[in-house]
Amino acid sequence: MSLTLTDKLVVGISSRALFDLEEENKIYETKGLEAYIKYQLEHENDILKPGTGFPLIKALNRLNHNGKHLTETIIMSKNSADTSLRIFNSLEYYGLDISRAALVSGAPIAPYLNSFKTDLFLSANEEDVQEAINSNVAAGIICAHDNLPINAENETDQIRIAFDGDAVIFSDESERIYQQEGLQAFAEHEHKNAKSPLPEGPFAKLLKTISLIQKEYPDKHFIRTALVTARNAPAHERVIRTLRAWDVRIDEAFFLGGIEKSEVLKAFGANIFFDDQSTHIDAASKLVPSARVPYKKD
Repeated sequence: MSLTLTDKLVVGISSRALFDLEEENKIYETKGLEAYIKYQLEHENDILKPGTGFPLIKALNRLNHNGKHLTETIIMSKNSADTSLRIFNSLEYYGLDISRAALVSGAPIAPYLNSFKTDLFLSANEEDVQEAINSNVAAGIICAHDNLPINAENETDQIRIAFDGDAVIFSDESERIYQQEGLQAFAEHEHKNAKSPLPEGPFAKLLKTISLIQKEYPDKHFIRTALVTARNAPAHERVIRTLRAWDVRIDEAFFLGGIEKSEVLKAFGANIFFDDQSTHIDAASKLVPSARVPYKKD
């Protein structure tokens, strides 16, 4: 009987998002593919250091114990099978139970995301993430920061995921009004439409999937979510009514009204934070693992 992925939280992650491959990527960009392949083969037995996405994947991996199999992590990489052994050696070294991979040898990854029932795709490659978003898959560009220490030894049985609201959980409809017409027009629009649910954004389906897991195990706390948004009263009402209409649970909500998000995210202890704004991501990535969500292109 074949394994089904439809009842699991499926996360696809690139090797450069999971491990620190920045030096190797520089070799590829400056010296070309052949030099990169040669380097990887020569360092096949050298264990890679954890990357920005490592804490999230390790936390996801720990959910699959005591007979439960709630999540599935799949390596989705532009490496070839021949250059992938270093990745699998590193997975084994860190005790990560990840056995599935899509190794496409430089081809686009997006066409395979739906084949693997992917709920979330993480990569350091902006083009791959953009193609994923365009294919209606929740995806984020992992943003590494030298000041953020990655602790490979940290053990946790709870995943903490933080989301921005507009253009992430919800569509960018209201965000566009704010950017084009200003704060007053935004506030008036949200007050007028307070009882009308916001349209779904790229991460709505992911949030709903997480909510289903939370409902299936109401006495457990496998995943804790937070909404961290620049909205404040009265624009908060539409958000609350939208989540209520979706029957979606958010464990913590922060309506900051322009206050810096990064300290709140640190206090929450986010394993990953998703936001569409570079300014928020740049600040947050110094304190917690963060990923930028690009706007969908038609």
